Amino acid sequence: MKKISIIASLLLFSTFLLAQNDGGDFMRNTGSIYVVVGVILIIFVGIIAFLINLDKKISKLEKEE
Repeated sequence: MKKISIIASLLLFSTFLLAQNDGGDFMRNTGSIYVVVGVILIIFVGIIAFLINLDKKISKLEKEE
């Protein structure tokens, strides 16, 4: 068990070392980050609207029965 935890921690540590830090700077410099944030916000608002609509329909069905 001790060996497995050591191997897992070394794998996680190596993943952090290999991570690229300049990806966010590139997207900020080119303005692409705003497109990504916009798309994420549109998806999030769509999911929220769907859940609200679904809740209204379920409430209506519960009142009928």
